[in-house]
Amino acid sequence: MNWQLYFHDVVLIGSRYLLLASLAFLIFYVLFKKKIAGKKIQQKFPRLLDYTREIGFSILTIFIMAFIPAIVIGSPSLSKYTRFYTDIQQHSMTWFVLAFPVMAIIHDTYFYWMHRAIHHPRVFKLVHLVHHQSTNPSPFAAYSFHPLEAILEAGIFLVFVFTIPVHFYHLIFFFLFMIIYNVYGHLGWELYPKGFSKHWLGKWINTSVNHNLHHQYFKGNYGLYFLFWDRLMGTIRPDYDERFEAVKNRSQKDS
Repeated sequence: MNWQLYFHDVVLIGSRYLLLASLAFLIFYVLFKKKIAGKKIQQKFPRLLDYTREIGFSILTIFIMAFIPAIVIGSPSLSKYTRFYTDIQQHSMTWFVLAFPVMAIIHDTYFYWMHRAIHHPRVFKLVHLVHHQSTNPSPFAAYSFHPLEAILEAGIFLVFVFTIPVHFYHLIFFFLFMIIYNVYGHLGWELYPKGFSKHWLGKWINTSVNHNLHHQYFKGNYGLYFLFWDRLMGTIRPDYDERFEAVKNRSQKDS
């Protein structure tokens, strides 16, 4: 294994998580907390113990996730079997651009079915319960996984590099987008506008309200970026649209 690459990835993954989650926490949970509390999806706030648990497991996740690229890309005996490339001229610029939406669709599909699998009663407590201890998640819950789930979450890296041509920049920018959307999904506030959940485009996009309902009730709403699979498989919660509008229509004085 390439240890230099490993520690580089630890710093990269960790700095992104800490910067983005901390910035979101500072804005929504500290600086503007009193002004926007009435708009919070769940009106209560997590406890200090919740924040520390989320940060602790997230840091552990960061160290686990960094192993995958260090082992695969950092090992010539393995990397030769991947489709990872560093010369941007090796594939067309058309593919370079199209790869990003393709990666999003692949990741969303991988996550949906993996997520449903770890909700099976036989594996839930062992693998997924740690993440669901955040019944009222904060931005720090973005990477709060049991080590076994962290390995499964990192598995998407293997799917990418062994199935489609992926450039270094694909991985850098896509996983930046992933943590941004993950922090938003666990934010505790909804950033999309009123009516978004029923809009012709918005109805297919995952929202913070949607994922917050999953954390609150443990059932339904299994998607990551999109709601294609949830709607196709009938796992979208029936109260989603109602809750979305209730949150967006709530006034500050209702808090």
